[in-house]
Amino acid sequence: MLELIEEYEFLAAFWMTVKLTVYSAFFSLILGTVLAIMRVSPVKIFQFIGTAYVTLFRNTPLTLIVVACSLALWGQLGVELASRDSDTFIVDNSVRLAILGLSVYHAAFVCEALRSGVNTIPLGQAEAARSIGLSFTQSLTQVILPQAVRGAITPLGNVLIALTKNTTVVAAIGVAEIAYRMKAVAEFRPDILLLGFGVVAIAFVILTLPMGMLTSFLSNRLAVKR
Repeated sequence: MLELIEEYEFLAAFWMTVKLTVYSAFFSLILGTVLAIMRVSPVKIFQFIGTAYVTLFRNTPLTLIVVACSLALWGQLGVELASRDSDTFIVDNSVRLAILGLSVYHAAFVCEALRSGVNTIPLGQAEAARSIGLSFTQSLTQVILPQAVRGAITPLGNVLIALTKNTTVVAAIGVAEIAYRMKAVAEFRPDILLLGFGVVAIAFVILTLPMGMLTSFLSNRLAVKR
């Protein structure tokens, strides 16, 4: 097993999977929060934009989005997210395009997770916030969102776990994460293919099991008592 890990650079691929997960989770959380605010906003145009975004990206295959980031944004439109002067331009650009694709896709699910948290808040709290003179922004940031995040910990944790597993899709554009290395094992060493699958499975368990445990802990610890 150690020979397999060293020969096919599984540790580097595992680290790439971690980086894809962390960066994509960060950007999808920011974008998803903005979308959730738009969806609960009293401004109709914001509601429409938020709803249209969620409907479009949630129902589009992730593989299509990731491939479009590479072939359409970069290949056709010339959008580059790395410096051409860099010796690792191709690798850096592909990784950043992969993060973009993962982020815009999972932001739709983050949005819905947060919106589900908003729906757990009694309507009377928003009305009470307005009755004491708080604006929509103040009510959102001081009353609604803090409780919504606490109520959405479980679905947000599920989105994070799904994001971690979905990083395998970026192998389609040549990003050398752990599933991409499995392709090399299948091509050159089919005799140890089952061992390779076992290594990949263990790697994802190592990543997702703590996430599930932490989600359960935080959900119980930070649950809003009503």
